[in-house]
Amino acid sequence: MNRWFLFNFGLLCLALWNIVRKNFFIHWQIPLLLGFIGLLFILFNWTRHAMYSTIRETPDRQRKIKYAKLSKKAIRIHKWTGSTALLFAIAHGISSWQTYKFTTYEIKMIFGLLALLTLLSVVIAGWLRHFWPTIRKRYWHLYLAMTMIFLVLIHIFIQN
Repeated sequence: MNRWFLFNFGLLCLALWNIVRKNFFIHWQIPLLLGFIGLLFILFNWTRHAMYSTIRETPDRQRKIKYAKLSKKAIRIHKWTGSTALLFAIAHGISSWQTYKFTTYEIKMIFGLLALLTLLSVVIAGWLRHFWPTIRKRYWHLYLAMTMIFLVLIHIFIQN
């Protein structure tokens, strides 16, 4: 199993732990729900990177073919799941802003805002790649996505 699959699984477990820790199932918290749904869309798209890494690294040809076929099916909706993740992240940000009131002293909100702006950049770079593909846009999209994933990790990891 590729290290990115493990990283995605760890990030998902951390998010689920935060949901359980905040007694989400006792009182429904809309900002938390919207953020978690957005994270699921982000992780779905980021798992494609894990598939590509596995395809490059594994010597087993059958495994490469299996992951390539899965990735080929997922590529058709990649742009749309990324855009949907952006919409859920914006809704999460707006509902968090209304619920908790924005302050510059709240480091969790600062990292959430940075992650949201980076996600917006990732989506824009992805759509630009779709219409005018270049190698520079491909790397820009990839490095922005990596930055966004780590900002999301920090945002989730910070306790309120």
